[in-house]
Amino acid sequence: MLSTHDCEWAALFLHTVGLHLHSFIPLSAKRPESFRSLSKFAAAAASAVAAAALALRLTMLLGAFAVFLAVFSLAESKNKDFYTFKVVNSRGKLVSLEKYRGSVSLVVNVASECGFTEEHYKDLQQLQRDFGPYHFNVLAFPCNQFGQQEPGSDRDIDSFIRRVYGASFPLFSKIAVVGTGANNVYKYLVESSGKEPDWNFWKYLIDVNGGVVDAWGPKVPVKELRPKIAEMVRQIILKKKEEL
Repeated sequence: MLSTHDCEWAALFLHTVGLHLHSFIPLSAKRPESFRSLSKFAAAAASAVAAAALALRLTMLLGAFAVFLAVFSLAESKNKDFYTFKVVNSRGKLVSLEKYRGSVSLVVNVASECGFTEEHYKDLQQLQRDFGPYHFNVLAFPCNQFGQQEPGSDRDIDSFIRRVYGASFPLFSKIAVVGTGANNVYKYLVESSGKEPDWNFWKYLIDVNGGVVDAWGPKVPVKELRPKIAEMVRQIILKKKEEL
């Protein structure tokens, strides 16, 4: 049989770990004199200790699981890059951007009826013509969020840019680039660059590994990007020559 001192020690232990006897022991157990013998009180105290230990173990397990989820989520986000996404092209086919890995890409939210349309489409096509054979692509994403200047269907937009500007670069399905409904590709671009489109023809430069190099608004002419793109393409060519 446990002594009164032993019972007092058990109660003190529970108080030390931040747990109180009244949380685990019936009201009748709070006064030892209500028991037929002191041993029953000791048994109740022991049960409370076991319950406290179990609660502590569960708390530790939940904490460890939360840490695991946080680490896993962080690792997953670090593995994301532009080329890991899949998008729908202007013909309704799901396309993996992985096919462009190893190339330089210029991602642009385009519109057919914008004041920047004429200049940008001509210069973007010139970029595609000059650098396309050397691991470079303009990737165009139609968007109707700014001034409602891209109202047509994917088929209409595709026909328009091929017919009027002779565009040979890839065109994708019309998407939202800002707001809660923004496409995941653009969520990534904005998060990575810290720059969000506020009008048509924002340009995001992507490196061979899918990282965002920089971004420019519509007031920055495409021609100003040529030196940077030319240098990135040159580095790809030099590396491939070294690998031969």
